[in-house]
Amino acid sequence: MDKKRIRVVAAAIMAADNRLFIAKRPEHVHQGGLWEFPGGKQESNETALQALERELAEEIGIRIDAEAVFPLVEIAHDYPDKQVVLDVYRVHNFSGDAHGAEGQETRWIDLHEINQYAFPAANQGIIRALLAHYQISV
Repeated sequence: MDKKRIRVVAAAIMAADNRLFIAKRPEHVHQGGLWEFPGGKQESNETALQALERELAEEIGIRIDAEAVFPLVEIAHDYPDKQVVLDVYRVHNFSGDAHGAEGQETRWIDLHEINQYAFPAANQGIIRALLAHYQISV
Protein backbone atom coordinates (compact mmCIF):
# COMPACT_ATOMS: atom_id res chain seq x y z
CA MET A 1 0.00 0.00 0.00
CA ASP A 2 1.34 3.44 -0.94
CA LYS A 3 1.62 5.94 1.86
CA LYS A 4 -0.26 9.19 1.63
CA ARG A 5 2.16 12.04 0.82
CA ILE A 6 1.42 15.39 2.43
CA ARG A 7 3.14 18.69 1.61
CA VAL A 8 3.44 20.97 4.60
CA VAL A 9 4.78 24.49 5.02
CA ALA A 10 6.18 25.60 8.36
CA ALA A 11 7.79 28.72 9.78
CA ALA A 12 10.63 29.30 12.18
CA ILE A 13 9.41 32.68 13.39
CA MET A 14 12.28 34.60 14.94
CA ALA A 15 12.14 37.71 17.09
CA ALA A 16 14.92 40.30 16.87
CA ASP A 17 16.49 38.84 20.04
CA ASN A 18 16.67 35.32 18.48
CA ARG A 19 13.69 33.98 20.41
CA LEU A 20 11.66 31.41 18.49
CA PHE A 21 7.87 31.12 18.41
CA ILE A 22 6.53 27.57 18.87
CA ALA A 23 3.08 26.05 19.25
CA LYS A 24 1.82 22.87 20.92
CA ARG A 25 -0.15 20.42 18.80
CA PRO A 26 -3.61 19.61 20.17
CA GLU A 27 -3.78 16.23 21.94
CA HIS A 28 -6.36 14.76 19.52
CA VAL A 29 -4.33 15.23 16.29
CA HIS A 30 -1.40 13.31 14.72
CA GLN A 31 1.66 13.84 16.97
CA GLY A 32 -0.61 15.56 19.52
CA GLY A 33 0.95 17.09 22.63
CA LEU A 34 4.27 17.79 20.91
CA TRP A 35 5.62 21.24 20.09
CA GLU A 36 5.84 22.37 16.48
CA PHE A 37 6.75 25.13 14.11
CA PRO A 38 3.52 26.87 13.01
CA GLY A 39 2.22 26.05 9.55
CA GLY A 40 0.13 23.43 7.85
CA LYS A 41 -0.85 21.62 4.67
CA GLN A 42 -0.19 23.21 1.31
CA GLU A 43 -3.24 22.97 -0.95
CA SER A 44 -2.75 21.93 -4.59
CA ASN A 45 -3.85 25.35 -5.87
CA GLU A 46 -1.37 27.45 -3.87
CA THR A 47 2.35 28.13 -3.79
CA ALA A 48 4.35 27.39 -0.66
CA LEU A 49 4.44 31.10 0.22
CA GLN A 50 0.67 31.45 -0.26
CA ALA A 51 0.13 28.42 1.97
CA LEU A 52 2.48 29.84 4.60
CA GLU A 53 0.69 33.20 4.57
CA ARG A 54 -2.73 31.51 4.90
CA GLU A 55 -1.69 29.04 7.59
CA LEU A 56 0.06 31.61 9.77
CA ALA A 57 -2.91 33.98 9.57
CA GLU A 58 -5.34 31.18 10.52
CA GLU A 59 -3.20 29.43 13.12
CA ILE A 60 -1.40 32.23 14.96
CA GLY A 61 -3.01 35.45 13.76
CA ILE A 62 -0.09 37.11 11.98
CA ARG A 63 0.52 38.54 8.52
CA ILE A 64 4.00 37.88 7.20
CA ASP A 65 6.14 40.22 5.13
CA ALA A 66 7.03 38.12 2.06
CA GLU A 67 10.30 40.06 1.72
CA ALA A 68 11.37 38.83 5.18
CA VAL A 69 10.70 35.12 4.53
CA PHE A 70 13.71 32.94 3.68
CA PRO A 71 13.95 29.22 2.87
CA LEU A 72 15.55 27.24 5.69
CA VAL A 73 15.28 23.56 4.77
CA GLU A 74 13.13 20.98 2.99
CA ILE A 75 12.68 17.67 4.78
CA ALA A 76 10.91 14.46 3.79
CA HIS A 77 9.95 12.24 6.71
CA ASP A 78 8.22 8.87 6.72
CA TYR A 79 5.75 8.10 9.47
CA PRO A 80 4.17 4.60 9.56
CA ASP A 81 0.96 5.93 7.98
CA LYS A 82 2.14 8.83 5.79
CA GLN A 83 5.05 10.68 4.26
CA VAL A 84 5.39 14.35 5.11
CA VAL A 85 7.41 16.77 3.01
CA LEU A 86 8.13 19.92 5.00
CA ASP A 87 9.07 23.22 3.32
CA VAL A 88 10.42 25.31 6.17
CA TYR A 89 11.04 29.05 6.10
CA ARG A 90 12.61 31.57 8.45
CA VAL A 91 10.26 34.48 9.14
CA HIS A 92 11.80 37.68 10.50
CA ASN A 93 9.09 40.26 10.03
CA PHE A 94 5.35 40.11 10.54
CA SER A 95 2.44 42.18 11.74
CA GLY A 96 0.03 41.19 14.46
CA ASP A 97 0.48 39.55 17.83
CA ALA A 98 1.50 35.90 17.42
CA HIS A 99 -0.83 33.78 19.56
CA GLY A 100 -2.71 30.49 19.54
CA ALA A 101 -5.61 31.61 17.33
CA GLU A 102 -7.03 28.06 17.38
CA GLY A 103 -6.74 27.72 21.17
CA GLN A 104 -3.36 25.99 21.12
CA GLU A 105 -0.64 26.73 23.67
CA THR A 106 2.15 28.90 22.26
CA ARG A 107 5.31 30.50 23.56
CA TRP A 108 8.44 32.38 22.66
CA ILE A 109 11.55 30.45 23.64
CA ASP A 110 15.26 31.15 23.65
CA LEU A 111 16.76 29.17 20.78
CA HIS A 112 19.40 27.81 23.18
CA GLU A 113 16.57 26.05 25.10
CA ILE A 114 14.95 24.28 22.12
CA ASN A 115 16.05 20.81 23.24
CA GLN A 116 13.95 21.22 26.40
CA TYR A 117 10.82 20.84 24.22
CA ALA A 118 9.54 17.63 22.60
CA PHE A 119 8.97 17.95 18.84
CA PRO A 120 7.76 15.38 16.28
CA ALA A 121 10.53 13.29 14.71
CA ALA A 122 10.03 15.10 11.39
CA ASN A 123 11.04 18.37 13.08
CA GLN A 124 14.50 17.22 14.19
CA GLY A 125 16.03 18.24 10.85
CA ILE A 126 14.43 21.67 11.18
CA ILE A 127 15.95 22.10 14.63
CA ARG A 128 19.40 21.07 13.34
CA ALA A 129 19.13 23.49 10.39
CA LEU A 130 17.99 26.32 12.64
CA LEU A 131 20.77 25.80 15.18
CA ALA A 132 23.34 25.58 12.38
CA HIS A 133 22.02 28.73 10.69
CA TYR A 134 22.27 30.74 13.90
CA GLN A 135 25.52 28.99 14.88
CA ILE A 136 24.15 27.77 18.19
CA SER A 137 25.30 24.60 19.90
CA VAL A 138 23.09 23.05 22.56
